[in-house]
This record gives sequence, C-alpha cells and structure tokens, in this order.
Amino acid sequence: MNFELILAIIIAAYLRKSFQTKKEFPKWYNILSIIFYGGIVLLVLNITVGRWTSVTRWLGHALMLYLIYILFVEDVFKKAKSILIAIAPFVLLSLLKDVSALINITQFKVWKNLIDTALGFSVIWMFIMWIITNKQRKELEKERIKTKHEEEQKILVESMNDQLEIQVRERTKEITQQKEELEHTLDELKSAQAQLIQAEKMASLGQLTAGIAHEIQNPLNFVNNFSELNKEMLEELKDEIAKPAAQRDDGLGNELIADLISNSEKINYHGKRADNIVKSMLQHSRASSGTKELTDINALCDEYLRLAFHGTRAKDKSFNSGMESVFDPSLDAGDDGSGKIKIVPQDIGRVLLNLLTNAFYEVNEKRKKEMPGYQPMVKIKTRRCDNNVEIEVSDNGRGIPEEIRKKIFQPFFTTKPTGEGTGLGLSLSYDIINAHNGQISVASVPGESTTFKIILPTS
Repeated sequence: MNFELILAIIIAAYLRKSFQTKKEFPKWYNILSIIFYGGIVLLVLNITVGRWTSVTRWLGHALMLYLIYILFVEDVFKKAKSILIAIAPFVLLSLLKDVSALINITQFKVWKNLIDTALGFSVIWMFIMWIITNKQRKELEKERIKTKHEEEQKILVESMNDQLEIQVRERTKEITQQKEELEHTLDELKSAQAQLIQAEKMASLGQLTAGIAHEIQNPLNFVNNFSELNKEMLEELKDEIAKPAAQRDDGLGNELIADLISNSEKINYHGKRADNIVKSMLQHSRASSGTKELTDINALCDEYLRLAFHGTRAKDKSFNSGMESVFDPSLDAGDDGSGKIKIVPQDIGRVLLNLLTNAFYEVNEKRKKEMPGYQPMVKIKTRRCDNNVEIEVSDNGRGIPEEIRKKIFQPFFTTKPTGEGTGLGLSLSYDIINAHNGQISVASVPGESTTFKIILPTS
C-alpha cells in the first residue's frame, strides 16, 4: 500500500476545504484538485496493476515533496505549517528508504532497522501532530466563525446605526417642521387672541362711550343753562351800573354778583364733572401701563355704575333699572387722599364696567319677560376689611345655574346670543384681579339674584 499517495490525497482534500480555495484562491483550488484526483488515479493503478507499483511510489514521493514545498513557501498556506511539521519526517524517511533500497544500502541490517524504527516514530509523530493540528484547526474554525459572526454583527450594527441615523435625521426634520408649524400656529393664536382681546376692549369702550354720551349731556346742559343765566344777569348788572348813582339799586347789584359767583361755581363743578367723564373714557381706552396708582375706589365704582346704566339704556331705550350704591366712608378719598387704594384704575374700571354691564343685561332680560311686580335693581357696595377692600356687584336678574357657574371665567364661554358677547369679559376680569393679587368669586340663586365679589389688597 502506497501511504504517500493516501497522505497526498488527504492533505490536498484538507487544504482545498479548509482554506476555501474554490472561492478565495481558484488557482490553488485547481492545483490541489489535480493532486487530489491524480493521487486517486495513481492509488487505483498501484492497487490494480502490479507493474505500476514502482512508478506510483516515486510519483507519490513527488506529490508529497511538492505539497511540502508549497506549505513551506506559499503565504496562502502559512496557517498550515503544523501539517508541514507533521508530515515532513515521514515523507523524507520514506524517500530515504526507497533511495536506500535503490542503491542496495538496505542490505545492511543495522541501516534497515534504523530507518524502519525512524519511520515508526515518524508515523507516531505524524498522528500526534495530526491530532494537535486537527484540534487547532477546530479552534481556528471556531475562532473564524466567531470572527465572522462578530464581523456580521458589526456590519449589522453599522447598518442599524446608519438606519437609525437616517431615522433620527428624518424624525429630527419632522419634529423641526412640526415645531415650526406649532410656532406658526401659536403666533396665529396669539394674534387671534390679541385681536379678540382688542375686540372685547373695543366692545367695552363702545359700551362706555354710549354711557358717556348720555352722562356727559347733564353737565353740559348745566353749563349751557348757567352760562345763559350769567349772560342775562351780566346784562342786567351792566344796565344797573349804567344808571345814575341816585337811581342805582345797590342791593340788586350785590344780589346779581352773588348769583353770578354761585352760577360760576356750578359751571366750574359741572365742567370738572364733564372733564372727569372724558378722562374716564380716555383712561379706559388707552393701553394699560400696569402701574398702580392711588385711586378713589368709591368714585370709580360710582362713575362706572352710571356709565354702565346709560350705556345699556343707549342700546335699549325702553330699559330702566333701579341703582343703589353703598360705599364705605373710610374709602372716600378725602382731602389728604387717605382713603385711596393702589390699583391700575383703567384695568379695574374694565372689570367694573364688565360686571355692571352684565348685571344690567341680566335684569333687562328678566324685565323683558314682563314678570308681574318685578323691579330691576343693580347694587354696588364697597367695604374695607382689614388690609383688603371688598367690592360687591349684585343684581336681581335671572341668576346663574350651578353647571354654568363653573365655566363663566373660562375664555370664550358665554351664554349671550351670537354677536352679543365674545366670552372674554369675565376671563379678562379674572386675569386682571389675579394680577392685582386679588380674588373674584360669584354666588347666585338661579332665577333670583347674582353677586360678584372682588377682594383687592389696599396696597
């Protein structure tokens, strides 16, 4: 049996498979295939045709020497150096034995025994190295599979990272776009809110203006009437002075002068009254500075009570209502201004106008139902309580049901018909009172009465 050929076939098959030469190194795959199949043919000839034994033996040596050469020289197979170490002794000793037989050295018994013993050890060495190599090959295969798996995992992770980066970029772009859209929407909402607030202010200004137009007529009528009286009295006084001294009535002259002084004082009073009304309108219409000022709260309440009444009456000529004001004397301004409290007057004025206008609206709606014996009444009351001031606005109108009472301070909530209210009046009032560190609350008996209470700090 030609062991070199068997060994050549085994090694060629091992190298072809282990180094994946078909895929990685096609040139060596072809060479190893020639050795593999050539070895099989030679082995078959060696077994079946006796006269070919010598030829196949030497060809087996040639194949093994070539395999040793490529294992030693080629970098492709540098990981198979252990195979070289395992087979080299056996191959060289087999060659030496055949060469010795060729030149008849084996006739020396000692030489023949030496070679046979060495061959036996080389076979043992080969099998030991083969076991070690096979173990190393398995470990290397495991390492290769592990490395390949790690590379695949790395590629997978990189691929996933790339996908995640793409998703993150897309999501970031989407979020940025949504943020821009939300900011745009927020700007539009702020603009719409500002417009609605301005509309509410203009509505209250219109209500105020309607009240002022009626309210200012009284002091103007007084001014006009007393001016005409003064003119008549001055003409009469002029005529009296033009008389000779003997015909003059000094008593009448002094009486006319006294009347002129009295009328001038009345003209001055009503002029100031008209001036205060105009100032109230201007103060209400201008943007709030947010600066608190010492204010006569009783005068402010009285002013807006009458303005709200006349504003409602200007919208409905048939409207009429009783009015009652109960003011705490300790809150009167006085000469030293001690009764004044620090507030933003135009803001609190808006709150009072809103509450009083709503009160007159409610009693007017109840009046329209023509309830027998019903007398509309709106009251405003002030009271000092420790370091606070309480303002109550009450009416005997339709009242507010409990389920609605919970919503009245919400923006845009209104029970008025479309076109008669924005639903912002009480919401803005609530914000204004909060900005003053105060409180606003409501109590109501449905069908009978409603009372709004405002609590403001005095400083």
